[in-house]
Amino acid sequence: MIGRLNRVSKRLLRNLPFVACCFITACASPPRHVPRPHGDEAALIPPSLHFTASDGARIPVRIWPSQGQPRAVILALHGYGDSRDAWEWPAPILAGAGLAVYAPDQRGFGEAPQRGWWSSTERMIADAREEAAWLHHMWPDLPLYIMGESMGGAVALRLDETPNPTPVAGTILVSPAIWRLDPASRAFLATLDFLAPAWTLDGSALPVHVVPSDNPAALRRLYFDPLTLHASKLHAVRGLVDLMATARREVSHARTPLLVLYGDNDQLVPAGPMDSFWRALPSTARRDMIPAGHHLLLRDRRGGRATQDIVSWILKPERWLPSGGDIAASAWMASSH
Repeated sequence: MIGRLNRVSKRLLRNLPFVACCFITACASPPRHVPRPHGDEAALIPPSLHFTASDGARIPVRIWPSQGQPRAVILALHGYGDSRDAWEWPAPILAGAGLAVYAPDQRGFGEAPQRGWWSSTERMIADAREEAAWLHHMWPDLPLYIMGESMGGAVALRLDETPNPTPVAGTILVSPAIWRLDPASRAFLATLDFLAPAWTLDGSALPVHVVPSDNPAALRRLYFDPLTLHASKLHAVRGLVDLMATARREVSHARTPLLVLYGDNDQLVPAGPMDSFWRALPSTARRDMIPAGHHLLLRDRRGGRATQDIVSWILKPERWLPSGGDIAASAWMASSH
């Protein structure tokens, strides 16, 4: 049975390259020669505090306080397989500009409840909504922004598409996971989920080698971080598929201000789906193209460019983005994809 499922899964992955999004850890399968961590690469950073959700779950949150007087607060939602530590590279830049960053572990990831499983899309959206309300209560006089990377971008987008009593100043999507599969592929995945929801996948099932960032230091930290998931249960894969499909389907209902960042060297969310997504966004949404940027855009060696675009968009939204991303995005969309 397992052997048959393994053959089926490899065929699924060949036919559906998007499933690589489930393995953005880049090192989901151990390399031929397993490296050893150096310095703090394997450090387990304790959460700054725990947020208690409405169902009683305790959610670990890591905080990067603003340097000096805070000018805005950001709720930062990580990607699939990742954790609150996803923001270790951009958060100090954001904090240095007066933007306080609150990064929770999402359900099923990091040290949050149900690690390795998919709770439900509805529960993840509810968590983000409650966390946003909590931050607004703590900082009622500061603008609140929701920022999501990859899967976190899909959660942030879904939150942006639904009624939310908490005032949100803007939403930032970094390499959002918005690839919507065709109905037949989703039905096939649902069948596999029904047969073996606990079956575990790792990077060995991928037919191609994916490079999520050009920054070896960031990738090593991601690999050695104890909070990183290096394998995925089939049920969680299906959960991600459904989340992406729902977020993409309702994109016309997204509210602005909205900033969407994408790198033209993203090997996890291809140009075609992103081009379609950008065209479906409200015309007032800001599109930011980072040349040579990878999926883990803010962790690239030159990820500071994209991070500074976020700072500029929050603090001086009327100005052109400092990286030139506005112009690059227009030129990219004008070409055929």
